[in-house]
Amino acid sequence: MVSTSEIRKGLCIRFNNDIYKIVEFLHVKPGKGPAFIRTKLKSVTSGRVIDNTFTSGHKLDDVQVITARYQYLYRDGDTLHFMHAEDFSQIQVLENSIENSRFLKEGSYTQISIDASDGTPLLVELPPSVIIEVIQTEPGVKGNTATNALKPATLETGAQINVPLFINRGDKIKVDTSKGIYIERVKR
Repeated sequence: MVSTSEIRKGLCIRFNNDIYKIVEFLHVKPGKGPAFIRTKLKSVTSGRVIDNTFTSGHKLDDVQVITARYQYLYRDGDTLHFMHAEDFSQIQVLENSIENSRFLKEGSYTQISIDASDGTPLLVELPPSVIIEVIQTEPGVKGNTATNALKPATLETGAQINVPLFINRGDKIKVDTSKGIYIERVKR
């Protein structure tokens, strides 16, 4: 248990039957009435961000969350297997609990948050961008590059995104994992 006076950025709390990480907070002392704390909370399990206000002196259940670097190994049906980068222990995470899992490449590294009390994986954070090879796309038409026209492309992970017309099969591209959009072509 922590009181609102101990709130700090990065603290994980149990609130409304979920675990949240405090992203932002502001202590407010109005001229009249009691002080309160305005917070921005990010769900560790879903990644959803909410705003909430706590009254001064409110007690919160703190949660120990361990965040570590894991390497993505392979997919087995709907289950994704990861290995801890330092102690080589392995964990499994259901694919539907990972936002934009379609950009996970075998061998790539992610940050995984785990509930320290029971070892349950809570959140898998992909890197902000990944470099992926285009395995299938229509050839670009010469002279059609003056506009910002896009065409569909299939990536080596099976994901499909829109890319500029000049991108060809075999090109490596950088993709924004949070928005699922093309950023740039990567030189070999």
